[in-house]
Amino acid sequence: MATLEVTGRHPGWPVRLGPLRVGGGVVEVRPPRLFDAGAWSRIRLRDRRYLEVWEPTAPGAWVERNAMLAWPAQWSALRTQARRGHSLPFVITVDGTFAGQVTVGNVVRGALCSAWIGYWVDRERAGGGIATAAVALVVDHCFGPAGLHRLEATVRPENTASIRVLDKSGFRREGLYLRYLDVAGDWRDHLCYALTVEDAPEGMVTRLIAGGRAERV
Repeated sequence: MATLEVTGRHPGWPVRLGPLRVGGGVVEVRPPRLFDAGAWSRIRLRDRRYLEVWEPTAPGAWVERNAMLAWPAQWSALRTQARRGHSLPFVITVDGTFAGQVTVGNVVRGALCSAWIGYWVDRERAGGGIATAAVALVVDHCFGPAGLHRLEATVRPENTASIRVLDKSGFRREGLYLRYLDVAGDWRDHLCYALTVEDAPEGMVTRLIAGGRAERV
């Protein structure tokens, strides 16, 4: 299920995970690549209305931040953070085609041994179990080779699609953060979800397969 590239820089990254077959196709996750620029930009620009309302407010216009020319700097920053052990960035592919991203960030070792996880998927592929499969693959990897103990995810209460992914992925709701993050130009409340390695001793992928929502390829 996992293919590690030996770098000696980060436990668990870079790595390829999968494949898993779900209703939306065959899902894999892999490190981002420089030549993902075209596919990344095309989806991000097309899906602006679908994505922008849930993402943190950032300087600059959406068109500029998600243009092809913006990707090399983002790719370089993701790779640098990963090599320093601060994050595990992945691209989601479906049937070999770029379909979104899932990122594990703010990796803290020591007594906390925790990180957050975030994701987005091509609007045209939403609802096919793709995000759930990608999250399951990454969660299992984080609790295995990457050596983490806890993962957190924050989501706006109105984002029912993302909440469904977290529910299906076994995350538990732990509370509400008031005015937690600047999203779409205002400070928004976010629900906090979390998962620890003890919550899924058999693994999230195994749970998906047992529930008939995925199968190994």
